Amino acid sequence: MASEICKTISVARLEKHKNLFLNYRNLHHFPLELLKDEGLQHLERLYMKRNSLTTLPENLAQKLPNLVELLGLFSSLGWYLHSNNIVVVPEAIGSLVKLQCLDLSDNALEIVCPEIGGLRALRHLRLANNQLQFLPPEVGDLKELQTLDISSNRLLALPERLHLCLSLQYLTVDRNRLCCVPRHLCQLPSLNELSMAGNHLASLPIDLGRSRELQYVYVDNNIQLKGLPSYLYNKVIGCNGCGIPIQLSEVRLLTFSSGQLTVFLPAEVKTIGTEKDHVLPLQELTMRSLYRTYHGLWKDLNFLSPISLPRSLLELLHCPLGHCHLCSEPMFTFVYPKIFPLRETPMAGLHQRRTSIGFVAYCCSTQCLRTFNLLC
Repeated sequence: MASEICKTISVARLEKHKNLFLNYRNLHHFPLELLKDEGLQHLERLYMKRNSLTTLPENLAQKLPNLVELLGLFSSLGWYLHSNNIVVVPEAIGSLVKLQCLDLSDNALEIVCPEIGGLRALRHLRLANNQLQFLPPEVGDLKELQTLDISSNRLLALPERLHLCLSLQYLTVDRNRLCCVPRHLCQLPSLNELSMAGNHLASLPIDLGRSRELQYVYVDNNIQLKGLPSYLYNKVIGCNGCGIPIQLSEVRLLTFSSGQLTVFLPAEVKTIGTEKDHVLPLQELTMRSLYRTYHGLWKDLNFLSPISLPRSLLELLHCPLGHCHLCSEPMFTFVYPKIFPLRETPMAGLHQRRTSIGFVAYCCSTQCLRTFNLLC
């Protein structure tokens, strides 16, 4: 087997191959033949799927400078071996600055090092079927990232700076332990498909679906989820298995009822208004006034220091709780919700009574509340 590997690598070096396939070779050590002399200077894609590697050499990046894709390193590759699975993505990964695709699915990953943020050319990152409880915020430094699959892990929250991945188009976080989705994700300008099935979601960000780019949203089997933002109307959505009756004590969120349907509202909502509430709370009026005064002049709002406003309020000015689903007025703490049961919409026939869920319009005033009609 060793001689066969050496021959394959020798031919690839001689003929200046860009792709090298070493899948299913039962490799227990990284082939040193790859690193001899000048290495494989022309190699761009290295496929080592389903082997038994235990580590990567420290000088991998120097010996394979053109490496842009490292694919298929599934259940066997690792700096630290534990039951033949990777446990940690090592710091050295950050040196592969030309890497475009990294697939470490089906391992035993528990930690991804912050150095992963150094992969500035990375376009596709797949970490599905591992044991990750968190991802480092440095993931937000991956400006070229288009695909992120972190499904089937143990994530309790998404990275704080994930919304800075401005090229992200496909985000899959199915089968984790998420209880909420950061409202900042609604700012992703390129996001086209978002899949969050099989989590513990009870609410969704008010602005989810406001972007025209976002066309596919899947939240199936989030049993506590009873309301979808009305921005998702006419989008392709999946919500089978949602809205299963549970005791309200299981979720500590504000609720709003209309008829027989009760929905949970995002945790950032501090007060709920009805048609009888014509006067907004002072904090909401102040925030809206600040936003109108300064947002058009200094969009980054950096001139407002933590001394002038608490950090939590500064962050709200940067990223409001949501925008009125009728007039697009920003909202910060106070909303007027209006529920449209799913059975009254064209989506009803697609779910065949397998779900009990509705669309929720979030309005900024009693006037918008009375005027909003989802079906018009």
